[in-house]
Amino acid sequence: MRPTDREILRLAVPAFFALIAEPLYLLSDSAIVGHLGTEELAGLGIAGVVLQTIVGLCVFLAYGTTASVARHLGAGDLRRALTQGVDGVWLAVLLGAVATVLGVAFSGPLVRAFGVSETVAGYAEDYLRVAMFGVTPLLVMLATTGVLRGLQDTRTPLYVAVVGNLVNVGLNLVLVFGLGPVPALGIVGAALGSVLAQVGSAAVMVAVVVRAARREGASLAPDRAGIRAAARASVGLVIRTLTLRASLLVLTYAVALGVVDEASTSVATHQVAMTLWTFLAFALDAIAIAAQALTGRALGAGDLALTRRLTQRMIAWGLWSGVVTGLLVAAVSPWIGALFTPDTDVRALLVPVLLVIALGQPLAGVVFVLDGVLIGAGDGDYLARAGVVTLVAFAPVVLLVAAAGGGLVWIWVVFVTVFMGARGVVLVHRARHDAWMVAGASTVR
Repeated sequence: MRPTDREILRLAVPAFFALIAEPLYLLSDSAIVGHLGTEELAGLGIAGVVLQTIVGLCVFLAYGTTASVARHLGAGDLRRALTQGVDGVWLAVLLGAVATVLGVAFSGPLVRAFGVSETVAGYAEDYLRVAMFGVTPLLVMLATTGVLRGLQDTRTPLYVAVVGNLVNVGLNLVLVFGLGPVPALGIVGAALGSVLAQVGSAAVMVAVVVRAARREGASLAPDRAGIRAAARASVGLVIRTLTLRASLLVLTYAVALGVVDEASTSVATHQVAMTLWTFLAFALDAIAIAAQALTGRALGAGDLALTRRLTQRMIAWGLWSGVVTGLLVAAVSPWIGALFTPDTDVRALLVPVLLVIALGQPLAGVVFVLDGVLIGAGDGDYLARAGVVTLVAFAPVVLLVAAAGGGLVWIWVVFVTVFMGARGVVLVHRARHDAWMVAGASTVR
């Protein structure tokens, strides 16, 4: 195996397991709260959407920090790399504090915007008011994860994610159902258990970064200029993320718009398909994370030839990873539906949708890798424009197909061909040229 391939694997494998560990916080909460009752579980679902949206929009804290830290590492300035990382952590603290105050203050209106029953809304508010205090730790974990990825360390975030999830499960069981002198707190106990686990995980990650910063003599004090610079550099990634999430919302709306008969079957099938597609995205995104770290380091070192070779190699990794995941999805498509539902109609409709997903996996692999390469290069402004172009290309087509009664399978065909295809076109176009390959510790020429 080539040294480059070994390095990609060294970064990508722990990153993959850390990625799939992250959603387990909410999944474990769901499994435990589900035993309280259907309305409690529904309330958790509503609160979870709000939390996932807030945290998801702040993923730039990990991506942007990875790129900036890796660049300074490649330039041989580890002290500056860690200073940049500390600035990113302080930005996470500020954003988390604002989000927490607003989230607690507006938890009622946020929940009631979903139009659920009073009982469900009550449970959702109870959970959300407590869970919002975990937002700052979650954002700090994003930023510190970005620091460590930029330092080419994807193992520490994995270890913390695994231990954090185990602690979360134990705390939730005790706090939800009670044990000895600890009273049963119900759904509030699930939120409190998660917050405590998140605070502990964030503390460990911060301790790792602080130890490294002190070792290199990097300042731990908040630097206004550095925090502002980190915020400005993240604008493009925020817009990119907003356009991607908007595209997925349009997809879900198109599914609801396009079904008249057997609506519940189509919506349920779409939910299962999206769950599986998201899991596959984690697998492919692990290579993209390796691409972020390696691209940033190579550009920081000023080695444009190495950057180009790494890009070509990681594209190959993305393509063949997509081929493998596509073949696996196609192979299990007749049977995997049984894991999610006993409904034979849903399972039957799921098969052609999964075959469409399988055919699109090689393209998805290339798209995810190139996205990671350009994030690692600090090319956020272009990614923002590319996201807008993709949304503008995808939304009218999928809505027209839905309005014409195309059905779920054709809606997914449009998603794979137009949405992923448009992303592929704009990313390949950028990668073929040299404008994004800015050498040195800064992305500014």
